[in-house]
Amino acid sequence: MPLAPIHYNLPMVMRITSRGKAIAFFITLGALLVGLAIAVSVSYIVISWRQVVPLVLGIIFLGCIIAGMVLNTIFLVREVRRNEQQDSFLNAVTHELKTPITSIRLYLETLERRRVDDAHRHDFYRLMLEDTDRLLGTVEQVLKAGEVRHRNARKNWQEVNFTDLVREALDLSRLRHNLPTQAVHFGSEPPRHITLMGNREELRTAVANLLENAVKYSGPNREITVDVLTPDLDSVVLRVHDNGVGFQRAEVKRIFKRFYRVHTRATAQVKGTGLGLFIVRAIVRRHGGDVTAESDGEGRGSTFSIRLPRVYRV
Repeated sequence: MPLAPIHYNLPMVMRITSRGKAIAFFITLGALLVGLAIAVSVSYIVISWRQVVPLVLGIIFLGCIIAGMVLNTIFLVREVRRNEQQDSFLNAVTHELKTPITSIRLYLETLERRRVDDAHRHDFYRLMLEDTDRLLGTVEQVLKAGEVRHRNARKNWQEVNFTDLVREALDLSRLRHNLPTQAVHFGSEPPRHITLMGNREELRTAVANLLENAVKYSGPNREITVDVLTPDLDSVVLRVHDNGVGFQRAEVKRIFKRFYRVHTRATAQVKGTGLGLFIVRAIVRRHGGDVTAESDGEGRGSTFSIRLPRVYRV
């Protein structure tokens, strides 16, 4: 049975390395310029300490120069990092689109040029459908990332049974990845009726993205625990804990940013667009809630929690 080719993106690795060198260069240059400005300012103060007006004006002027150089260095470093994230996003999206298209084309060419028995033909159809789902998922992620930034805050809101929604997303995640029940399971039986006000499709997307993230970064021996908690009458918490690759604490502030992906040895082979968690945060915040992430470090798993306001029913 033919298999889709594997692509190794060495140019992307080289670009990331060059961007790291560029960041180091700008930081070093900025530090040298600030040091030089400080040295000049100290010299000027020593020379002009008896002349009050020129001394004060010189200190103010040199202070502005130092502040300008610091801000300019910060801006340049941020731009380099932003460009790096966009390059990473474009590379990921290109791979996510090109790989299934190449695979589908390969199967179609095989079916066209060779006689294939029924068993192999059905396998080809199944694999092509899986590749089509992968393509559709990538396109939906990109479109959803644009929608969540511009959609009206309370469009198509209604009462939503959050427990049923999470249960459906959990079952769909098992089915999509062909996982056993113990791989993705509830830690404890969730409350039956938890009502939220919101857009059902958006909330389903947020929960599905959180589960998809846990599945992707948990490796082959997945153990993902999902809990729906009601810490008080006014809120509900969805907690997704996995035993996957985890992340450093320094990554917490950036992990929900658009295009950002954690880069470690364990995540090198994990494909994605860097939009999933960004979409989760945008949806949750529009619904008046918040999302947090915790991890004890690389290889120690992670826990993502969504807190949303609920509609209490007696």
